Amino acid sequence: MNPAELAAVLLDLARRAAATRGTDPDSIAPDDVTLERPRNRDHGDWASNAALKLGKRLGVAPRELADELAAALAEVPGIAGAEVAGPGFINIRLDAAAAGALAQAILDAGDAYGRGGLYAGERINLEFVSANPTGPIHIGGTRWAAVGDSLARIFEAQGGDVSREYYFNDHGAQIDRFARSLLAAHLGEPAPEDGYGGSYILDIAARVESDYPGDLGALPRAEQQEVFRELGVSQMFGEIKSSLHDFGVDFDVYFHENSLHESGAVERAVARLRELGHIYEADGATWLRTSEFGDDKDRVVIKSDGEPAYISGDLAYYLDKRERGFERCIIMLGADHHGYVKRLMAMTAAFGDVPYVNLEILIGQLVNLVRDGEPLRMSKRAGTVVTMEDLVDAVGVDAARYALVRSSIDSQVDVDLDLLAKRTNDNPVFYVQYAHARTRAVARNAEAAGVDRSVFDPALLSHETESVLLGSLAELPRIVLQAAEYREPHRIARYLEELAGAYHRWYDACRVIPLGDAPVEDLHRTRLALNDATGQVLRNGLTLLGVSAPDRM
Repeated sequence: MNPAELAAVLLDLARRAAATRGTDPDSIAPDDVTLERPRNRDHGDWASNAALKLGKRLGVAPRELADELAAALAEVPGIAGAEVAGPGFINIRLDAAAAGALAQAILDAGDAYGRGGLYAGERINLEFVSANPTGPIHIGGTRWAAVGDSLARIFEAQGGDVSREYYFNDHGAQIDRFARSLLAAHLGEPAPEDGYGGSYILDIAARVESDYPGDLGALPRAEQQEVFRELGVSQMFGEIKSSLHDFGVDFDVYFHENSLHESGAVERAVARLRELGHIYEADGATWLRTSEFGDDKDRVVIKSDGEPAYISGDLAYYLDKRERGFERCIIMLGADHHGYVKRLMAMTAAFGDVPYVNLEILIGQLVNLVRDGEPLRMSKRAGTVVTMEDLVDAVGVDAARYALVRSSIDSQVDVDLDLLAKRTNDNPVFYVQYAHARTRAVARNAEAAGVDRSVFDPALLSHETESVLLGSLAELPRIVLQAAEYREPHRIARYLEELAGAYHRWYDACRVIPLGDAPVEDLHRTRLALNDATGQVLRNGLTLLGVSAPDRM
């Protein structure tokens, strides 16, 4: 009996209890009868606070309702017993056969195990990284690459139709500074005071010189700068795309900010908001009444000189996403963007949409790289920041992605490069990957020893470590659901570490291969299935994080 089947049984019993008390059974929702794994395994395999949640609604004391539900649960095939604790908690214990059947269910489901339907049929636009094309991706953007791609995979595992989008910022002052920096490098001049430094500027400038078909020196300075703007941005963005691809991140859409201003999208967004009555003119400028929707002040959309203000691009871009049919637009921003949230939510409401539903903003915290106990502060290539390439060169893609995903985005994370380079259990990504590799080694050794898969008898999986391991395997669907619902892929990483620990302890206690000349028994064959199911779950979880599941280490 898997957790979904047990939850369905408990829901049916709760609805029967409601009906006998004159309450509409359909008013009892699945969320009213959730299951959790008890921290103390002596308390059973599963626990529920359903009686505590439903007692008042049904007009009965929670403890009395819990006794009623527990008695009914104890009569269900596959449930060894159900006990009431405290004011109305129900602790449920499965019999060995019912618990062990999960291993075969996982093998039958394969790659689909752990998936769900939270966002079935929903179109989700997930915008992340979106670093300016003026330099390599820094470590903060690298964190968003790892987290954003993992979130996209998790949303897809919950049925979402996800579009990964990169907002290509090719409009504005930072592009001017980039072009002037490249031109200065070409002319052998010092970098502009507000420009960009680092060896990558010299590299890009040299490539532009090589790619330009004519004589750059024959052009006036202003025209040379335009050449470096056009070709330099293209070269830099090509490098960014290549770095992201090597990091396992590819985007479905690269959206150019400049297109919003060239296509009339800004004007269309302002016209829409004017029709809705939220635009007004004052002091020669055009304003949006964001203060009516929770912002601390109204915002200028078109400045008095006729130039669009920064928020104008946000208006046009959001409307464009909604017109492309996305019900959920999620934007991932750095720690310095907290001030944008109110105005963007006000913008959402002004368009008639629902803030935090049609538009969500995820704010991430800083990343520090540590080596030899000291912060790593400067890149040889970028000059002023640590880049994606620096991290990947130090520890590899798998370790980099895992390390950046395993902590909540709300928390600042210190990435210890020395730890991630170790092949020991102290290194979390090694610990999890090694567990998967061990499942594959056990399978290979079992085949060599003549342990086949002809028999699966779940009642034989009665060892204490098998109960713990099965309980951990049962958790993946719930963990993936929560990771999607709360936008927290780190839940999957931490779960995988707990599962790896349960597997290693089982491996130490239970043999899949008989000792010496002892015959192969059904217990060995059944344990091989449990071993393979664990490998499947580890593989499914690592895939959701964009991390490989090696067969050998």
